[in-house]
Amino acid sequence: MVAFFPPTVLMHCRNPMPATPSPAQQALRKLGLLRDIDLALHLPLRYEDETRITPLRNARDGDTVQIEATVTHSEVQLRPRRMLKVMVDDATGTCELTFFSFYPSHLKTLAVGARLRIRGEVRGGFWGRQMLHPAFRVAGGKLPTALTPVYPSTAGLPQPYLRRAIATALQRADLSETLPPGAQPPLARFMGQNGLQRPYSLREALFFLHHPAPDVALATLEDHSHPAWQRLKAEELLAQQLTQWQARRERDRLRAPVLRAADAGAAAAPLHAQLLAQLPFALTAAQQRVGEEIAADLARPVPMHRLLQGDVGAGKTVVAALAACRAIEAGWQCALMAPTEILAGQHFAKLVGWLEPLLAARGQRVAWLAGGQKKKERATMLEQVHSGEAALVVGTHAVIQEQVRFKNLALAIVDEQHRFGVLQRLALRRKLAEGIDAGPPQGDAAPSGGSDPRSGGAWGLLMPMEPHMLMMSATPIPRTLAMSYYADLDVSVIDELPPGRTPVVTKLIADSRKDEVIARIGAQVAAGRQVYWVCPLIEESEALDLSNATATHQELSESLPGVLVGLLHSRMPAAEKKAVMAQFSAGQMGVLVSTTVIEVGVDVPNASLMVIEHAERFGLSQLHQLRGRVGRGAVASACVLLYATNDSGRVGETAKERLRAMQETNDGFEIARRDLEIRGPGEFLGARQSGDALLRFADLATDTALLEWARALAPAMLDHHPDLARQHVARWLGGRQDYLKA
Repeated sequence: MVAFFPPTVLMHCRNPMPATPSPAQQALRKLGLLRDIDLALHLPLRYEDETRITPLRNARDGDTVQIEATVTHSEVQLRPRRMLKVMVDDATGTCELTFFSFYPSHLKTLAVGARLRIRGEVRGGFWGRQMLHPAFRVAGGKLPTALTPVYPSTAGLPQPYLRRAIATALQRADLSETLPPGAQPPLARFMGQNGLQRPYSLREALFFLHHPAPDVALATLEDHSHPAWQRLKAEELLAQQLTQWQARRERDRLRAPVLRAADAGAAAAPLHAQLLAQLPFALTAAQQRVGEEIAADLARPVPMHRLLQGDVGAGKTVVAALAACRAIEAGWQCALMAPTEILAGQHFAKLVGWLEPLLAARGQRVAWLAGGQKKKERATMLEQVHSGEAALVVGTHAVIQEQVRFKNLALAIVDEQHRFGVLQRLALRRKLAEGIDAGPPQGDAAPSGGSDPRSGGAWGLLMPMEPHMLMMSATPIPRTLAMSYYADLDVSVIDELPPGRTPVVTKLIADSRKDEVIARIGAQVAAGRQVYWVCPLIEESEALDLSNATATHQELSESLPGVLVGLLHSRMPAAEKKAVMAQFSAGQMGVLVSTTVIEVGVDVPNASLMVIEHAERFGLSQLHQLRGRVGRGAVASACVLLYATNDSGRVGETAKERLRAMQETNDGFEIARRDLEIRGPGEFLGARQSGDALLRFADLATDTALLEWARALAPAMLDHHPDLARQHVARWLGGRQDYLKA
């Protein structure tokens, strides 16, 4: 952790930090390089070989080489544009250097007769060898004995400054061993010049990767398979697992309301049993299993922290409703939060239909909270939440706003949790803890019986209380990702779909055949079916040549006379969006043109065709979610992925991989595995879920053995070597470990 000292303390430091940081220091802070260990762990992007001089006669076209030559000609040319042309000779050949950007100091250094050391890419041309904008300096001095690192940087942070800062940090940083004795990771070893290479320590690995020997196989550095790289990945994964296990153990020390079902001898059936009795369908075996797992968690006096995952349409909502019933039956409140108003509204409508008749008999109801509510309606709902009349609160992010006060919140359900970042989930947990100050007596909730856990009693000292949390996701999570980022969670999986669901046929069609697709839509609507058409943009963009929803809506309206074509996007007023969805849900609208606001939660069983325009621009998770909007009834359904090619008539390799995966499988777990391979595990510090995660070095797709080693070692290390565990986590995560507790 970085400590910030007051000015009085800094006055007594040998090298106090300047009051105004230099641009380079500001750039270091921007990159998060605040500690010596941060700099030591800031590894090169690539390397330059400045350890040897290559004669020009041995340089091949396309090689990046370092030469030592004398300037024989130097001239500034003004046509066709201003440029500096320099001819050099190393006694084995000549080479022309071209600079389109240069300064007076360059002219002095590149004067005729100067002896220079030059590094750049050699290109062969009609007039001989050439280099464009090579690096150069005055010749002389010893050649380096190691490859020159090139680090990730930013504006205002030159490579020489960064190299010096990292070299100094390597000497100062504490690189002592933090792995327990005998706990060496399972590193792959290979034959080197001196036989089988031994495992690297952390110190050896870092010094080697910052300054590798020139004879190292660059491929092993680039693909991170070198033993030095493996050591860093193992340590990083261990730090992450230690943090997850710490979070789990800290949560196990907290207390939560005990939500048990009513006694079997009660006059009325429990609320969850009443709900089951009135449902028009029976639960699948998988739904029953995960429902029992959740019920067992709610009956414990420690906060549930469970992830409920299942493929699109697996029936997670009814499982959540049963969990809410258990909380309400025990005399507490429940909150359900969804990322979009459309999804939250659908949950509200469904839960009102299921629960409102049951709650009315208890003098309770289901409340609705969203950003687009009118002031009077919102005030009424806030009062019902505060008084406890609202036993179940459904809404968007509005549920965690400052003015929302719960009477006695015991259970929070977060739907489509993959759409919420860690910061949002942390805010939710803090908010939820505020609503747990009051509640019915706990009775035998305490281990020794007869005491309310909030007041200490038989438990002794006052215990902090937290609500139970159930997070749901229709984006299945690969095993390695679950082992990594969800290691502190209990995971329940609904691994079967309700009976009667028909598989969705996925077709890849070039956008040049768009007229054929529109004709197919006409046939579907004529047969009484409904169609989604998804576009990536709302309005025309000058920056992106993509189809937009407004133009597509107009085109389809003209091409399908007599068919009501609706338009839905995020900029529409809430009331207008609600009206459009109501028309489509009621079957009055044949085609709905939309952006990705329908990605999650929209359930219209009569919709049998999904068209996704510019599908090559969507991620796999989005495509799978959108495809899941159809195939919800007994009618055969299809998903058409309309793709556009580039100027060369091709689709990018990454996009091609995504489209191929969608065509080859409907299995959400297989799609998630491929998505992990393509784009990485996502960023968990915010709401964004793409790009690299907290793991900087490890690859969850290839480092499974290291992950399993770290997962097994972490709890033993916390039990038997707590000081080493603390040192290890502080070294690798600094102040970021709290983000992994959400």
